[in-house]
This record gives sequence, C-alpha cells and structure tokens, in this order.
Amino acid sequence: MKRKIGLLFMFVAFLMVGLTACSSGNLTEPSTTPEAAVAPLPAEKTVPNKKGKTIVVGLTLQNLSNPFFVAMSKGATAGAMLHGAEVIIQSAEGDLAKQIAQIEDFVSRKVSVILLNAVDSKGIAGAVSQAKAAGIPVIAVDVGADGGVNTVVTSDNYLAGKLAGEYMVKRLKGSGNIVILDGPPVSAVTDRISGFEEAIQSAPGIRVITKQNGDGNRETSLATMETILQANGKGKINAVFATNDPSGVGAKIAIEQEGRDKEMFIVGVDGAPDAVNAIKEKKSFAASSAQYPFEMIKLAMDVGFKVLKGENVEPLIKMPVDLITQDNVDSYKGW
Repeated sequence: MKRKIGLLFMFVAFLMVGLTACSSGNLTEPSTTPEAAVAPLPAEKTVPNKKGKTIVVGLTLQNLSNPFFVAMSKGATAGAMLHGAEVIIQSAEGDLAKQIAQIEDFVSRKVSVILLNAVDSKGIAGAVSQAKAAGIPVIAVDVGADGGVNTVVTSDNYLAGKLAGEYMVKRLKGSGNIVILDGPPVSAVTDRISGFEEAIQSAPGIRVITKQNGDGNRETSLATMETILQANGKGKINAVFATNDPSGVGAKIAIEQEGRDKEMFIVGVDGAPDAVNAIKEKKSFAASSAQYPFEMIKLAMDVGFKVLKGENVEPLIKMPVDLITQDNVDSYKGW
C-alpha cells in the first residue's frame, strides 16, 4: 500500500513539472523583417494591457549607420526592459517610403505605441495619421513630425545651434567667413540652424559664404566639403558649422586631405564618439553641442507609457544640451 501511495505522489509531481514547463515563457515574439531587431523580455516581466496582451513598442529610426541612432536603439531596449515590454526596432535607412512602410507594418501588427524618429518631418504626416486613426499613440523622438503626434521628445536643438554659434563668434573674435553644412529636412536640423544664425547675427563681421547640404552623413559631407574647398581658395574659409557630428567628421577629413586644417575649425552637434576623439586631437574639430540619445529615447518610452495610461503629457519635451570643447572634453562622459 505504501509503495502504491509513493508511486502516486511521484506521478503527480511529474505531471506538475510537465505543466509548468509548458506554461513558462508565454511571451509571443512578433514576426520581424531582416532589418528589425526585437528585444523580448521574460514572461514574468511583461506588462499586459487592458485586453491582457503584451505591450509592444515599435521604434523606427532614421538609420543605424549613425552612432547617435545606435545609442538610441540601445536606450530603447533598456527602456523596454524597465517597463517589461517588447520593442521592435527598425532602420529606415534615410528613406521616407521605407519609414512609411514600417509604420504601416506597426499598425498591422497592432503595436501598443510607436516611437518615431522621422526621416522627413512633414513627409511622414500621412503615416502618423494612419497610426492615430488605428488608436496607436505616436511619440516623435529627436525630431518633430506632422500628422498629429502625441508629443515630441527632443534635445533643445535651437540651443544647440546657438551654443555653437556663440562659440564660433567668440573664437573668430566677431569676424570671418564661415560655411554651414545643412542636413535632412527635419525639425532638429532647422532648429539648430535657426539658433546658430541668431548667434552669429551679433557679429556683423561674420559672413556665411555658402550653405550646402551634407545630408547628415560623413561621406556626403566629405564630398560636399571637397567641392566647397575647391571653390574657395586658401585663406577664404575660417570656420565650418556642421548640423551633426558625422557631417563635421566628413568635413574634417576633406580639410585635412587638402592640407588646410590650420586655416579653419569645425563646430558640430551631437557629442558623438568620433567627434569627441577628433576634439581630443586639438586640431581642426573644435567643439560640439552634445546631446544624450540614450536618455532621450528612454524618456520617450516613459512618456509613451504615460499616454497608454491616459495621462496628459506636454506637447513638447526638451532635453538640455552641453557644449563640448577642446578645453572641457576630458570631463565629458559621452554616450
């Protein structure tokens, strides 16, 4: 009799272990495209919405060739972990049509919230409206976006441009010829240029000899700067303002290849690792208005969850920036 009871207990224990094994990991990972990265969380940390489904956040970034957006992707993964959610990260590769398709895909997957780093602030409006019509909150990150986003979480880009301009005015002592390397058609870029142009207005002796689009990347900016150098001989350029650090690094390479790095200096925006290394060389790359992409995307994630809970959020949330120069770069912690 005792032997039968013992066998019965063993059978019950075995059955319970089997059931536990079958029920663990109840998190369903959404399907992904080749360019998507998904960060699933353990089942015990997932956050169900009102319908009992796991919360999924869709993030589409301008591109992942820029370290700034790589830092953002890491911050998004960290933010999702803190909230016990899943995040789908996709790169638009600077292609508006591709980003529109990514948002449409998020809508078809019925994600809980979309974080949008727009390729084109105006051009993305239709896709944003489609997501909103489906009842999905859209949080614009780093740059604004038309179409009815719930809020914009961004650096104070106007201040970033202004700090760069003030530094340039001071270093040039109010007089000199400068070049502006413009960028993609997004609010962050236009705000930086607006702040920069306001700062240099205080110095009538400073003249913008050309403003050309470096497209926000190293290769295009390098080629653009080569053309500018060819059109403006030695001694005709005193400084370059690049609307982001990859453009600034591209300009630096072009200037050094022409042996003209002692004629002019460069000021960028981002505080990116490559720019920091260039600033530490104490050569032509002089300063950068530093942003904090990792913290920015985490804040955007927090705001997204507030919207999901029905809480009111400000239409624009700005994060501070800091000017990194050759004098203080050693104390900058970076990304």
